[in-house]
Amino acid sequence: GAHGIRMVNIAPGAVSTPINASTEADPAKMKALDAAIPLGRMVQSSEIADVVVFLASGKAGYMTATTVVIDGGIMQGSVGL
Repeated sequence: GAHGIRMVNIAPGAVSTPINASTEADPAKMKALDAAIPLGRMVQSSEIADVVVFLASGKAGYMTATTVVIDGGIMQGSVGL
């Protein structure tokens, strides 16, 4: 901070990307995953990019030494998958 350097982590939940293709292709797995996420769906990579753009902007200039969780609420209520 004293040198004007900010550090903010991003902690995404389940993201709809090729790494999750096998989960997305399995209706039973998707049903269980969606049920575990309070918002009821995976996050899209573009939604994470929107947060990154905000964090890189002057509008987040006072944010540092923290983590932004983008998980649709899964950390708050998940009993595990």
